[in-house]
Amino acid sequence: MILSMTGYGRAKNEDEALVITVEMKSVNHRFFECSIRSPRQLMMYEDRIKKIIQQKLQRGRIEVFISLQGEGAVKRVVTPNWELMDQIMNISTEFNSRYSAFTETQLTDLLQLEHFIQVEEKEQDNSTLEGMLLKTVEEAVAHLSSMREKEGQFLKEDLIGHIERLKAELEAVEKLAPAVPKAYEARLKQKLEEAVGDAYDKNRLLTEIALFTDKADIHEEISRLKSHIAQFMEGLEGSGPTGRKLDFIIQEMNRETNTIGSKASDSGIAKEVVEMKAILEKMKEQVQNVE
Repeated sequence: MILSMTGYGRAKNEDEALVITVEMKSVNHRFFECSIRSPRQLMMYEDRIKKIIQQKLQRGRIEVFISLQGEGAVKRVVTPNWELMDQIMNISTEFNSRYSAFTETQLTDLLQLEHFIQVEEKEQDNSTLEGMLLKTVEEAVAHLSSMREKEGQFLKEDLIGHIERLKAELEAVEKLAPAVPKAYEARLKQKLEEAVGDAYDKNRLLTEIALFTDKADIHEEISRLKSHIAQFMEGLEGSGPTGRKLDFIIQEMNRETNTIGSKASDSGIAKEVVEMKAILEKMKEQVQNVE
């Protein structure tokens, strides 16, 4: 089974104090790369989050977005500035003793003063937060992995279709190959007869034909190409990351196809080679997204 490197996963968990949402998206990449965007109080868990993800995904660039809502993650502590309050109350008392028109200072008045109240957020050692966070990460990566499996199945079906077309083109080349030396012999005879009539050296003609036949022989390339096709099909059924292996096999198939095109001096084979190279190019593009 092959896996795509493209996918998306989302999970959400909550209790009476917390709501945690984890979203992940992945795209193709040569190696495993993970970036996490999360609230400051969750930064201590980033290494563990990456390890959880890497247990499921071997390759790809993964972006993780974590949102945290509720009061379960931090404890807010309200601290009055008592020194400032004492000064204000002393001044208020002094004013009231001097001027009867002033009213007594109210708490609502004090709360409006800058720096009178300080609210601090203190992180808590919250095992509930940790457990819920890691559980949500596991669920999100499971959804992402499931989508990558489904996308991988679509990729596999497309690649099998390309392989079948490639095999058909290769069969056409194999059928055309035996006629190439005969066509060369006919062309060479015609040129010699036009130049010198029947006075040409027939032994030299046979030697030239033999040399051309050896030079234009593509049976080995066809055989190796068939072997690469079989290996590619095995790779599609393999387990674990196979993208790099499949990419290498396509490179080898491309090399054999180019050799066939350069060795076989035949317009019919050249046409088939163009089609084969177009198919291999499409396969190469798709394999870049296989894990």
